[in-house]
Amino acid sequence: MIKVVGLDPGLAGTGVGIVEGDGRDITNYSFGSISTDKNDPTHLRLNTIFTGVCDLLCREEPDLVVIEDVFSLEKYPGSGIMLGKVSGVLLVAAFRAGARVRELSVREAKRVVTGTGSADKHQVERSVRNILSHPDTIRPFHAADALALALAGFYRSKGRA
Repeated sequence: MIKVVGLDPGLAGTGVGIVEGDGRDITNYSFGSISTDKNDPTHLRLNTIFTGVCDLLCREEPDLVVIEDVFSLEKYPGSGIMLGKVSGVLLVAAFRAGARVRELSVREAKRVVTGTGSADKHQVERSVRNILSHPDTIRPFHAADALALALAGFYRSKGRA
């Protein structure tokens, strides 16, 4: 049995996805988001994410944490810098929780769950929903992305701790 937590970094909302299972079978899953207030200063927002992730990881005790490896678009370098800050907070939280950590590119997570690294957010959400037999749309998209990361980590580890 293995439990994998996927984390999709975002300052406004960091997506969280948790999958648990054995072999190729997912036996349990959950998802959500850690949101911050856009009116708060950056350091407070980062602390909110750090505290929320630390609490989650200590409560869930995952075997593996998969964090989206951040990237920067030439058009929006400021976004890449901010995502780097959030990613750093997530890495430290996972380290403090004693979890094994793997960073995974978004293209790789998309490829694992959809078959193509260029899938859009809707395709990723639909694929994750189908894999988990989840009856409703998974929102926010950050949560669906986090579940995709967790599923990729689960399948890469072949469902073994």
